[in-house]
Amino acid sequence: MSTIGELSVAAETFALGEAIERVPEATFDVERVVAHDVDRVMPFVWASASDREALEDAFASDPSVENVERLSDLDGEWLYRMEWIARVQFVVHALLEEQATVLNAESERGRWQLRLLFPDRDALSRTYDFCQEHDIEIDVEAIYAMENERHARFGLTEEQAEALDAAFEHGYYEVPRDLSVADLADELDISHQALSERFRRAHGNLVENTLVINDGETEPQATPDL
Repeated sequence: MSTIGELSVAAETFALGEAIERVPEATFDVERVVAHDVDRVMPFVWASASDREALEDAFASDPSVENVERLSDLDGEWLYRMEWIARVQFVVHALLEEQATVLNAESERGRWQLRLLFPDRDALSRTYDFCQEHDIEIDVEAIYAMENERHARFGLTEEQAEALDAAFEHGYYEVPRDLSVADLADELDISHQALSERFRRAHGNLVENTLVINDGETEPQATPDL
């Protein structure tokens, strides 16, 4: 059965560690991760900081990253495409060897929090063993089964699937809509902002794992989520 592992790793031992050290207030939210080979991964990363130029200078001096390209500027957040070329051995192993998917990866207060979807619990165990063998300090904070295989196949977490199911049942996708995001958030007992973010990630995952793959593009190894 598909298994989700919630993992934590210190920023200084992972990609962008030096950039985070130089710009400690910066936060990162990984939108998508693709593993191209055994030496590097290409993430799409939303970043925020008080000074964009200082952040981009930190990227330029960080040996774990190269080929950084800013793709979008949205209300004080910037979307970058970059290559992580160091300190990402365990992610490369999980994606290429264990066929895992990075559902979510966020950096805040000096740590990376990652949520990975593995084909089964053994794949997660092998990834943890790989980290131990290569002296990669990683904490496994939670492990749980993805009970709905249909949701797993499309890269959806249970929270995302719940939000989409509720939206459909309550007429959110009707024209005109039968209820607002705020009303649906109240129904699910979460904040308006949390629901909007959940929708954004869920819709991105569905596009990533249906339209993009079916168009013949190299199958992505990851799409994030709440």
